[in-house]
Amino acid sequence: MGWLKSEAVDQFVNYLKTERNYSPHTLSNYKRDLQFLLGLAKDKKVDRSAAREYLLALEKKHYSRRSIARKLSSARSFFRFLMREKIIGQNPFENILTPKLPKKLPNFLYPEEIKALLAAPDQKVPLGIRDQAILEVIYGTGLRVTEMIRINLNDVDFAEGEIKVLGKGSKERIVLFGSHARSALHKYIKEARRNAKTPALFVNQRGGRLTPRSIERLIAFYAKKAGIPKKVTPHTLRHSFATHLLSGGADLRMVQELLGHVSLSTTQVYTHITKERLKEVYDAAHPRAAR
Repeated sequence: MGWLKSEAVDQFVNYLKTERNYSPHTLSNYKRDLQFLLGLAKDKKVDRSAAREYLLALEKKHYSRRSIARKLSSARSFFRFLMREKIIGQNPFENILTPKLPKKLPNFLYPEEIKALLAAPDQKVPLGIRDQAILEVIYGTGLRVTEMIRINLNDVDFAEGEIKVLGKGSKERIVLFGSHARSALHKYIKEARRNAKTPALFVNQRGGRLTPRSIERLIAFYAKKAGIPKKVTPHTLRHSFATHLLSGGADLRMVQELLGHVSLSTTQVYTHITKERLKEVYDAAHPRAAR
């Protein structure tokens, strides 16, 4: 059991940070999950029996299925790392079944809500010009907020309408943007970004790179200003991007590529959203649909 120490967790978290390019939020979750495992294990040998005991301990503490699934995933990844480093010979969590999770449909905005949100920033002031460009780019590309803040000015190809982004696991991909995002970006660079010293595309009032939290705050602010009653986050715009593409007839695999999903099954959740939307429209519009 000597290898299962906080130093090993730190080594694993550092690997996720430097080699897998995980976000600070994800790293924090991994560290918290694994510290909990260390606290329960103490000096016991961690084998399959101990792994099952760990699962029972989580259930006794009344963690939700989603939390249990995440903690088991963290443990599985951690022991896989220890195997890769040849510190242990087998992964005790490999065959521990993850609780089945209920399908949760992602939150998204309808086109009229998107229109109100994008019209909310004040175009007469530099901050509003910048924020308009941020909203147009997130909705126009479907980027994750962590991908958004990493964009540098030279990653944007205005002629082709493309942006080179660094996604999960340090994987590079190209995303597309349309005429509205292009116009908003041109205006921002010309009138609001000016002579920023950083290579970052989007900068704060001090000229530094924006943080995920700052983008979350500005989106929530404009959603409230636009009169949208639901909670709106950067991920809401990403979900809206995918939903609207599929509703418009886009190919599922193309949407998978644009979103940077490794598995097609991750993208397929949006087909459920579009079906729900079709049912709503049918029920509201067809004279013989009333139930």
